[in-house]
Amino acid sequence: MKDQDIPFQTADDFRALLDDLPAPDAEALAGAEARNASLTKPPAALGRLEDLAIWYAGWRGDPRPALEAPQVIIFAGNHGVCAQGVSAFPPEVTAQMVRNFETGGAAINQLARAAGVRLDVIALDLERPTADFTTGPAMSEADFIAALGAGWGAVSKEADLLVVGEMGIGNTTSAAAIACALLGGDASDWVGRGTGVDDAGLARKAYVVAAGLAANPARDPLEILRCLGGRELVAMAGAILRARHLRMPVILDGFICTAAATCLERAAPGALDHAVAGHVSAESAHTRLLEALGKAPLLDLGMRLGEGSGACLAINILKGAIACHSGMSTFAEAGVADG
Repeated sequence: MKDQDIPFQTADDFRALLDDLPAPDAEALAGAEARNASLTKPPAALGRLEDLAIWYAGWRGDPRPALEAPQVIIFAGNHGVCAQGVSAFPPEVTAQMVRNFETGGAAINQLARAAGVRLDVIALDLERPTADFTTGPAMSEADFIAALGAGWGAVSKEADLLVVGEMGIGNTTSAAAIACALLGGDASDWVGRGTGVDDAGLARKAYVVAAGLAANPARDPLEILRCLGGRELVAMAGAILRARHLRMPVILDGFICTAAATCLERAAPGALDHAVAGHVSAESAHTRLLEALGKAPLLDLGMRLGEGSGACLAINILKGAIACHSGMSTFAEAGVADG
């Protein structure tokens, strides 16, 4: 997408888009609910699959929808806070993993292939990490807007479902800082082992998160994202909002993705109505974030990889829900008595 196609040049422009959020199609919702009530099954026999299909139908504006063109986007960014020793891996791993994504060798490549979905990988200024947020904001407004624009512009208008994932050494520290700033509590409540830090590393992460909050006292959700986030977290937020304006459903991934998305919800309640939680990760703070959002995960498999992996796997659940909703016969079509 060309720069002139990005409908915001400032943070206030982006806020305006949060103030003007499209709603699901009421007629399609009603039609999907009516169809669901007439399918050849006992009422509510498919449980959450029924709710998922109706939700999807409303956002796609079709009471009998299809899911044919999901898009998975992986954003990668580097974090200046890595200088504080918060990760078990060096920042160079970010670029190395981007190459692995591009050559098809990562877990997300296999999951995307298995689900039959498009996968795009976008590296965001890896040679220029964000600033260390323990000494001030991670990003200038210009860098913040650029990352939002990268996310917004990466979403394909031809897609009918979006998953966003990330790669960025140090980004669980960033996500923990964002979650703590948004929801309160102690830094130790929000940090986890990320890439596998030991107990000393976990204590170090809590110290760094607390230092970041002290250095960046802003409580506005978008300012929190700018001051404590990374380019990949910001890009995910931009992509999720773009999906909303396209009435494109979203499946949220793990802790890092959810932290970025929560900034949108806190800035504009209801901003994530077009999103479901794909899974709950093994990062314990993810559960707390999902509870704050009121979103029950579709899967609980102990995953903590990131990359969009849990959400990509959950695409198969949504595909099953829509296949049943749109493909099953009604009682009248099947000539079956409905009781």
